[in-house]
Parts: sequence; C-alpha cells; structure tokens
Amino acid sequence: MQRVYNFAAGPSAMPQAVLEKAASEMLCYGNSGMSVMEMSHRSGMYLEIFDHTQALFRELMQIGPEYEVLFLQGGATAEFAAIPMNLMGEKGKADYVDSGNFAHGALVEARKYGTVNVVASSREENYTRIPQIDPAACDPDAAYFYITTNNTIYGTRYPALPETGDVPLVADMSSNILSEVYDIRRFGVAYAGAQKNIGPAGLTVVIVRKDLLGRAMEITPKALNWQKQAEKGSMLNTPPTYAIYMAGLCLEWLKAQGGVSAMEKINIEKAKLLYDFLDQSDFYRPVVTQAACRSRMNVTFNTPSPELDASFAKEAAAQGLCNLKGHRLVGGLRASIYNAMPVEGVRALVEFMQKYEREHR
Repeated sequence: MQRVYNFAAGPSAMPQAVLEKAASEMLCYGNSGMSVMEMSHRSGMYLEIFDHTQALFRELMQIGPEYEVLFLQGGATAEFAAIPMNLMGEKGKADYVDSGNFAHGALVEARKYGTVNVVASSREENYTRIPQIDPAACDPDAAYFYITTNNTIYGTRYPALPETGDVPLVADMSSNILSEVYDIRRFGVAYAGAQKNIGPAGLTVVIVRKDLLGRAMEITPKALNWQKQAEKGSMLNTPPTYAIYMAGLCLEWLKAQGGVSAMEKINIEKAKLLYDFLDQSDFYRPVVTQAACRSRMNVTFNTPSPELDASFAKEAAAQGLCNLKGHRLVGGLRASIYNAMPVEGVRALVEFMQKYEREHR
C-alpha cells in the first residue's frame, strides 16, 4: 500500500527513512541478537543509544553544559504540574500567558501549587492571536514566566520571545521544537512532548538550567523532581527506551537535512505555500488573520460551511491527504506540516484545495 501524506497534529508523520531504518533493526539491533525493545536500559549497548541521542539533541539545539537535558515520561501534561512543583518554591507565584488550550491547561494546573498571574490572554478572542504583553502586568518577583511557543489547536506562534529580565522564561515547545532556531540561553526551562518533531509518543524532553534545580516542593513526586531525575541520568525508573531510540533516528535524519537552520527555511517555504493560497482564495478562510502570529506548523482554516469542512476532509483522505479534520474544540480544518512533511505534500494539498474549490463553489 502506498504511504499517504499524514497531516495529523500528533502523533504525527515521521520521516520514511527513519521508519525504514527502524524496521530493518526491529528484530536485531547491530550484533546484539535482539531488538532495542528487549534491551536492558542499563546495558552498555543501550546506554550508547541513549548517550548518542542526548548528544545529538544537544548539538542540534546548541545546548551548553549549563543545562541538563532530561528524557522523561508523562508527556507535556505531566510537566504542567512538574513546573510549579519544581520552580515556584518560596516565591509561590508565577506569570502565565494564556494563548491557547494547552497554555490554559498549564495555568489551571499551576494554580494548585501557587498563585498564577495571567499577564495576557486571547481566550475571549478564541485564541486567534498571540496576546500583547504589557510589561506593567508582569511581576518582577515571579518565580518564572510561562509561555507556549506554538498553539497546535488554533494555529498561532510567538513571532518573538517576550523579554522577562531576571525572571526565568519557561516554554512548552511541544509543537515547534526543532522546527526553527531558538537561542536556548533565553530560557530557564524548555520542554516538549516528542510526538510532533522529535520522535514517537512516549518521550518528553525537559531542558532545564542547572541553577534552577534543587528547588522542588516537598510534595513533588520523585518521578517529577528534576533534580532527582538529573542525579540519576533520567533513569530514576525505566525510561521510554524505544521512543528514545526512535528519537535518535529522527535526530540523525534532521542532522542529515542540514540541521535546524536548514529545516527552518523549508518550514517557512511550506507555510508560505499554504498561507499564500489561503489568502488569495475567497472560498477558504484562514482562522488566524494576523500574519505575524500564524503558526508554521499547524495551519487552520475553514470552508464556507461545517458540511463542506467534513466533505473536504473525507475527499482529501480518499486522495491520500489524511487527518485534515480540525481539533474537536474548534472544528474546521487543520494541516499540521511538521519537519517530516515534505514540500511535495503541501503542494499536493494546495492542488487538491484548488480542485475542491472549483467543484464546490
């Protein structure tokens, strides 16, 4: 069966070369006589895989020795609680920007552990833009300042990182990590679920500046305590071994494409192809109208009616353009065009959109 173009928001498409490599090693990795799935996480061969994956991630993100890189479990949602439990400490308060569904979920969770100051919100506008931040609304004594760099559901992204002074910037980067160049030194903590640009679901990567460790509340479960995880090399318990191996293959693929800077250029090209078509059409309506706030990873749009939205998704799938239905919270349509989506896939989608428009006007 021919592979489709998979526009799913996550778990998402993975590079075909990565899947083929993993398939070739499924029964026997190297000369081990076993699958990576069967290896002890303490074995020398597996530790080589683990260390290689961490080294690649540090290289691609240009992460210096002043940061720990933790390979954890629980997804970004577990970090919604881990962040306040590890960072609020004696200050007991933090600043949050409410820019989307996941940002909102994070601040709701954080309220269980301290005071949350919502410095800006676009919730009343259905999250169709990144809200402007008034510096006067920010607390210079906050334990941290929290953002979500890309809004997967509504299709927005931060065009520039906020300036937070001495307050550590904490960012959920789940849906745009490794898709564009970031100066990691701008962050106190950056974290991401793997299932969009890093690898398969099951792995969560947390990048934390070392001076922020050791501040966990006493109630923090040890599995969520970054200091304890760092002391054990992310192996306080059995890590998601196969997901880490797969992430390593994806990182090797990304490096072979030229790294993050090269991938950013391709992602800009893909997004421009799709947004340029949407902007000239009077049949489709992009959800996010402010160009500066538009996500390069998740492009959201509508046809003239919900019925046509459903028809579009069904007919597109029949043509091998799959998972274009919008999130259940907002409806409409969404094309997620992460790193593994080739330019050819976006071109095929635009060609189908042109055809569908002609036939359904």
